[in-house]
Amino acid sequence: MKLKKRRLFAVIVALVGVAVWVICNPASYERIYTSAENSEEDYSAIAVSEKDVDAPLARDILEKLEVKGRAPKTGYKRDEFYSGWPTVEGCNLRQRIIKREFGDSAVLDGCNVLSGEYDEPYTGEHKVFAKREDISKGIQIDHVVALSDAWQKGAQYMEPGVRYKIATDPLNLLAVDAAANEKKSDGDAATWLPPNKRFRCQYVARQVSVKYKYSLWVTEAEKEAILRILENCPNEPALGI
Repeated sequence: MKLKKRRLFAVIVALVGVAVWVICNPASYERIYTSAENSEEDYSAIAVSEKDVDAPLARDILEKLEVKGRAPKTGYKRDEFYSGWPTVEGCNLRQRIIKREFGDSAVLDGCNVLSGEYDEPYTGEHKVFAKREDISKGIQIDHVVALSDAWQKGAQYMEPGVRYKIATDPLNLLAVDAAANEKKSDGDAATWLPPNKRFRCQYVARQVSVKYKYSLWVTEAEKEAILRILENCPNEPALGI
């Protein structure tokens, strides 16, 4: 009996030791952006305003991207990536991204954001929303790397699970002005940039980061456009890397 107790005690000590090691070494496990495994902290950690000063530079990450021409758009459909916003930890992903950008100003009814305010990144305007209907009309969730663009630059050759991650990764999602997002459409940096020039550095850095994370390529014109922006902010860090 004493031997069994000693063994049980040893097992408990070992398990506690493993738990402490994991907690103290967060890099030892990978955060995976799926519909089932995200916590709220995952989404708040990649807000527009946050930068990691220790991250590699966006211009250095850009040089690691393959440069190629666009593949045909043939076969592209949005549901090749996902069909509707998934539920994450009981809440709709759209609502989570809006809450992330609104921060402490968000007034909630369960998962739904009823009102709030924030500095909209694409226009640079401070937006105030008093009603949920105003949010629905005025805000869209943009894929920073448009799904059509991703499809033509490598995603069509990837597994459906990888495409799903591209579409639902909070790194690739921003709550933005609806009209500005519609003007962007599926453009890359060579064809569209945010009217808010102060946000352009972070915008292209986020595009570069998403493309690097998912092994997507850039066109020559796109790379040149990104480099022109980064000339004004050579120390702009990559995001989520």
